[in-house]
Parts: sequence; C-alpha cells; structure tokens
Amino acid sequence: MGRIGVDLYPLQTGVPLARVDTFGKFLGGSATNVAIAAARLGRRTAVVSRTGRDPFGDYLHDELRRFGVDDRWVTGVPGLPTPVTFCEVFPPDDFPLYFYRQPKAPDLEIVADELDLDAITAARVFWMTGTGLSEEPSRTATLTALAERHRAPRSKGAADGVRATVFDLDWRPMFWRDPEEARPHYTAALAHTTVAVGNLTECEIATGEREPLAAAHALLAAGVELAVVKQGPDGVLAVHRDGTTAEVPPVAVEVVNGLGAGDAFGGALCHGLLAGRPLAEVMRYANAAGAIVASRLECSSAMPFAPEVESALAGRLPDPVTPAPAG
Repeated sequence: MGRIGVDLYPLQTGVPLARVDTFGKFLGGSATNVAIAAARLGRRTAVVSRTGRDPFGDYLHDELRRFGVDDRWVTGVPGLPTPVTFCEVFPPDDFPLYFYRQPKAPDLEIVADELDLDAITAARVFWMTGTGLSEEPSRTATLTALAERHRAPRSKGAADGVRATVFDLDWRPMFWRDPEEARPHYTAALAHTTVAVGNLTECEIATGEREPLAAAHALLAAGVELAVVKQGPDGVLAVHRDGTTAEVPPVAVEVVNGLGAGDAFGGALCHGLLAGRPLAEVMRYANAAGAIVASRLECSSAMPFAPEVESALAGRLPDPVTPAPAG
C-alpha cells in the first residue's frame, strides 16, 4: 500500500537533467516496486494505491498486469494527474529525484472507507510506507489498515504461522511540511507493525536514534518484532525481539543507479520471511537482490528473478541488462 507513478529515467548516465535528450518510461513508486520484486520471486502480490484517470494511469495498470501484480485495488481519482518522477544518474552515489505530484498525488487520496479490509487482514504480508502517513486521507486509511490487521486473529491468512506487517520508514522530506510532525504518526504506525525497515536517517526520524544498534532497539521498544536497519556501504543490521541478531555486509557491485535497490531488498525480505528462512539468510538474500538492481539503470523492470539472486549469492552477479522501456 503506497506510492505508484511513472518514472522517467535518463538513458544517459552522468549527464545533468538539463542536458539529457532521451528518457525511458517505467512503472515506479516504492511500494509498487516492492510488489514487483516479490512477484519476480514467485509471490502473489497486489497493490493498494490510486492513479489519475489519464493515459499514464492506463499505462500503470498495463504494467502491473505485465509484471503479474494484481491491480484491482488501484483506482482512479478524477481531476488529479498520475505522478511523474525524474531522476539524475551520477554513479556511484548521487541520484537526485524530482517528484511531480502537484496539486496532490492520487496515492495520497486512499480513503479508509473504500479499503478492502478483508483482503488486507488476510494477506500474509502487508507492506506500507512512511509516505502514506504524510497527508490525509491516506494517513487515516493507512492507520486504519494497520489497526485492522493488529486486531485480526494472528492465524488469519497464515496457515503456516507467517504473518507480517511491514513498515517501510521511507522518509521523503519533500512530502512533509515539517519534519517534526512526522514522528507521532510514525510512532502510531510502529505500534501496529511487526517489522520496521529503514536506513539510518529514516530510523532517526522514527525514533530519534541514529546509531544502528540503538535505532534497532528503539524500533523494538516502539512495538515491532523485527528491526531492519540499512547502513549503506556498511551492510544491514537486523535485530529480532527474541534476541536473534544478524549483521550482513553488502554485496559488492559496480553501481549504475542506486534507486530501486531498497525496493528489491524489500521484496526479497518479504519473500524470505514467507519462506521461514533464518534471519541472516534472509538478510543475505535481500542484500543480493538489492545489489543486482543497483547494478542496473532502471528499477521496476530490473527486479531480479530467483535464479539471478542465487547466482549473486554464489558470487556470480548477472550481467547488466539493457533498459527496455515500455512504450
């Protein structure tokens, strides 16, 4: 549940946006990319979001179906355009984003009364993002979905016992009028989630803690069962409430575009949780999926299939792919 939109990526790297001549058009939005990443790994996924009633909205529905993601809960909003996002690509670590979400993004018009709460509570994994808390009515809709899952019997939708509610901390300062207003909403969401995932800045926004271990313990104290702290070049730290800890180094790659790597990590994290794998193994697998996407230019269409992740874990990174933008 969260953002969806059109990504327009320059097909020339290392070139300022003002001088870029050619762009590729791709489906985008962090929550949507996570759903695609999990689908590529064989999971059945769906997105709860909204688009404009325009050609770009039609394109997004077409792409969701092409990627095997259920689009029945992606609805149109009259009068609002489907968002477009541009980026600049300056490897290895500079990828500015330019969001065009005015006058308001349709994905912030998700309404609580229109949610399919039966489907949301039955899902074995429910993934939501910090962006969904930035404005109403999306904020209330997101917290309603979380509260409903929290109240639902733990066995519902999870015959094998796997049932996770994941909060992608997803801090985007341009979506908030004042950073100080974010923490109370993050705190409310954390109380109803079982897994929190974020980088050091996002953890600091959520908890006030930036040191990785302190941030992980602050997230556990806020109510989650598993805290996943992404540390960039220092890898990832995962701490479970039962005391299990995993600290996994990154997979070394030549970075082409770092955008989307976190979403691949998220989809692979969901896959690993559903598979019931040990924590360290889940983190290694998610790191490998993220590294593969970082070595490619695009995001959604770069999400790896399981054999590619297994190859990366074995030290054989898949060859970079040539972007094939739809349209």
